[in-house]
Amino acid sequence: MELLLLCIPVIVVLFLFNYLPMAGIVMAFKDFKPLDGIWGSPWIGMKNFEFFVRSDLIWNVTFNTVMYNLAFILLTPIISVGFAVMLNETGNRVMVKAYQTLFFLPYFLSWVVVSIIFYAFLSTENGLINSAIAVIGIEPVSWYSEIGAWPYIILFAGLWNQIGYNTIIYYAGLMAIDPALYEAAAIDGAGRWQRFLHVTLPMLSNLVVVMMILGIGKIFFADFGLFYQLPLQSGTLLPAVDVINYFTYRALMQLGDYGMGTAIGLYQSVMGLILVLVTNWLSRKVTKGEQGLF
Repeated sequence: MELLLLCIPVIVVLFLFNYLPMAGIVMAFKDFKPLDGIWGSPWIGMKNFEFFVRSDLIWNVTFNTVMYNLAFILLTPIISVGFAVMLNETGNRVMVKAYQTLFFLPYFLSWVVVSIIFYAFLSTENGLINSAIAVIGIEPVSWYSEIGAWPYIILFAGLWNQIGYNTIIYYAGLMAIDPALYEAAAIDGAGRWQRFLHVTLPMLSNLVVVMMILGIGKIFFADFGLFYQLPLQSGTLLPAVDVINYFTYRALMQLGDYGMGTAIGLYQSVMGLILVLVTNWLSRKVTKGEQGLF
């Protein structure tokens, strides 16, 4: 009973900030006018969705959103598990705590701060990279107008921001593995690599699957700060950094159409729910019910 009472504040907050606002979904089907309010605005059916689907930029922003997120979903577990294993193999606990802090720090930095850090490296006039290549006689690169480089810059920045958080999660998973399994494998003659393949990976596989399913559920969502702040809102870079969230922001700023913004948000949420359900079903189908989110 005491535990249920402790849950009441969380349930109240969850209801107020996650479930109660869902009534605003009706704005996706209305021509929202602030003076008329949500319920007084005229009903227009699916016209807000039609505007988004018929936009010339829809395919580019959807492609960018999905491809960037796919890269993050595939690369983040690989790199994070690698770092987690290295931390687990380190015997010095003081070093482990230091590495944990360094890994986790980028997760707490706002994209405004990160954009300033990257600008210090990428600035055309005084950036560290251009200053370094000027020493060997190479012409400075205008990074904020070089479209071809930005998919890699975005990918690097996104991974740098997320890997520390995911590393801690996988490291906690490693700490939960029974040491007797490693001892038994060592007695059988298994080396470090064999223990990783036959003990670590199987024991972490369910956690990796759950994290990937959660990531797939957000595949139509993009980190707005990453795509808005890091390129410094450069119009030249839009083809490389324009994602659904950034497109929605620009449409709202230019048109002030709240109904269309709500429609896009609903579209992203529904697609995310469908992807989570399908991915979870496939995971349980392939593993015969052993691995999945639910």
